[in-house]
Amino acid sequence: MKTLCYISLFFWICISCKNETSNKKDFQTDNKAVVFDGISDSIKPGDDFFNHVNKKWFDKAVIAEDQVGVGSYRFLNIPQQELLKNVLQEVSQREHPKGSIEQKVGDFYASGMDTLSIDSRGITPIQPILDQIEAIKDISGMTDFVAIQIKSGDYSMVAPYVSPDQENSSLNILHVAQSGLGMPDRDYYFQEDASVKAIQEAYKTYLTSLFKLVGDRDAEAQAAIVFEIEKQLAQSHKTRIERRVIKENYHKMSVSELDQKHPNLGWKALFTNLGAEIDSLDVSQPNYYDTLNKLLTKVPLAHWKLYLKAHSVDSHANILSTPFRDAAFEYSKVLSGQAQQQSRAKQMVRRVDDQIGFALGQLYVKRYFKEDAKKRALDLVNNFQKVLEKRIDDLDWMSDSTKLKAKDKLYAINKKIGYPDVWKTYDVAIDRDKFFENAVALQQDEYQYELKLLNKAPNRDEWHTTPSTVTAYYNPALNEIVFPAGILQPPYFDLYADDAVNYGGIGMVIGHEFTHAFDDQGAQYDKNGNVANWWTEDDYTQFKARTQKIIDQYSDFTVLDSIHLKGALTVGENTADNAGIAIAYDAFKLTAQGQDSTKIGGYTPDQRFFLSLANIWRVKMREEFLRNYVMTDPHSPPIWRVNGPLMNFTPFYNAFNVEPGDRNFKPAEERIKIW
Repeated sequence: MKTLCYISLFFWICISCKNETSNKKDFQTDNKAVVFDGISDSIKPGDDFFNHVNKKWFDKAVIAEDQVGVGSYRFLNIPQQELLKNVLQEVSQREHPKGSIEQKVGDFYASGMDTLSIDSRGITPIQPILDQIEAIKDISGMTDFVAIQIKSGDYSMVAPYVSPDQENSSLNILHVAQSGLGMPDRDYYFQEDASVKAIQEAYKTYLTSLFKLVGDRDAEAQAAIVFEIEKQLAQSHKTRIERRVIKENYHKMSVSELDQKHPNLGWKALFTNLGAEIDSLDVSQPNYYDTLNKLLTKVPLAHWKLYLKAHSVDSHANILSTPFRDAAFEYSKVLSGQAQQQSRAKQMVRRVDDQIGFALGQLYVKRYFKEDAKKRALDLVNNFQKVLEKRIDDLDWMSDSTKLKAKDKLYAINKKIGYPDVWKTYDVAIDRDKFFENAVALQQDEYQYELKLLNKAPNRDEWHTTPSTVTAYYNPALNEIVFPAGILQPPYFDLYADDAVNYGGIGMVIGHEFTHAFDDQGAQYDKNGNVANWWTEDDYTQFKARTQKIIDQYSDFTVLDSIHLKGALTVGENTADNAGIAIAYDAFKLTAQGQDSTKIGGYTPDQRFFLSLANIWRVKMREEFLRNYVMTDPHSPPIWRVNGPLMNFTPFYNAFNVEPGDRNFKPAEERIKIW
């Protein structure tokens, strides 16, 4: 059941946001200051600030053959994985007490590195699953098989997960979401442009390869049958934009009611097989399950067995022998543009982090993270909280009563820094000689872990990303923000940089995550994580009008010449980007450097703030990956995470003399401000 050098992680220790003016210059002015090289003077800041700062780097940057992008943001995880590999290679070469985190992590890594043994087993590890499918005699037997597979991490047909009830966030309940597809999104089944048609054909080829690898005849015809079933299921899917409306994706029903509504699915028996003792649950997208229930009798059982075979093999392809992994890669490279597979070591670093990442995370933190960093980072986050409070107080479109509730929610946010206070454990035995079984056992352990959370209060110590990951997130159901150790490094944060660089970097990220509590989705949750209205009717109307402006503005932006951004899909992240910059800038102006005019490297403090902002989104992606990104990702591409918010931010205009006639100039009355 169910976003570099380690010494930089210490850089949080000496930085804090000051809440009163100091006459002392506390910023760096010597030759250790961060230098912004590669500025393209031929590109005016007001025409395209992203490329003014990054174009020379972008033109020279080379994406490795085994990667889909290069630079900062999510691609900063590439050097992070080298640090994790250091840990894994060390622990895997030594003996450790059975059951210790070192033994589990080291032996799992070693088992996956033994490709000779993996290849020698061929299809053998998955044969019992194929035999179970072959033995299915009726729909009841099929749903029994689906339950078995769910417990091993295969959510091909039914996708349950445990999380708080959005109407009672103090209790975890079972939810089931739409599922059933093999391609990344429903839209891939219906669009007719050449790039999407190429992905459809690559997916059909992949399915054909899977059938051939398990010895089936007529593999191409079988692949076509599976694709057609998925296409019928895709028609029932809500779009990613439709899924942003929280209340319309919550439908609490009793099990008995659901069982009567979907007699073919047999929900009661399914939940019994899953070990889920429940009387009710949330069916997030009922139309999918209405359609699935009908198709179970409309589609011949023999065709469903082909569907289950394809999804079961696909679910396990990357833990099987080389031919299965190669087939999966051939499909994925059409989606991403990645030219060649990563080394086995890189693949295994990612898998260990994905499946037993908090055990690996403990070893990572011990080696690469300084203890004092958590406290210093928390000090900075607390100061940004105060800045956002003042911005809420100063809003001219929100009533005092709603402001009070917004501030109550702001100060109820739980802040998690660096790594968990309570580490997740893994109740599983890892065998150095059995990679397939190890991977499946960890999936089963993850299922049992979530099952134990059902019908209980949420675990507020739990993290949903590993500490080494370069990301940060806000979780509305728990009203929490999380900043893992991985993001506490350059270009986001640097001990030897002046405040402008750090506030334009990690400061923007902190402001961004706080704002998610008040974006189009976060605004639907109260301070306790319940979906509840805490707005006056007029205030919410004005809020929606402002977010609509964000939607309209970003829908006009394009990449790759003509591909338009999905403003309604990216509105939450775009709202957070726009406010995140403003919050970080306000915090910066409270520092001594923020109130000074001394230039460093030829740039004023304000200019360095914005240069740093552009620098943290210095990213280059493959075209294929970028196309998929625009279709499926709720974030705007990096160029618009810079240029979009800066169009709306008057201090940027002042810092770089942006004027009428510049391509990205907007009149003051058209600049959007929400928070």
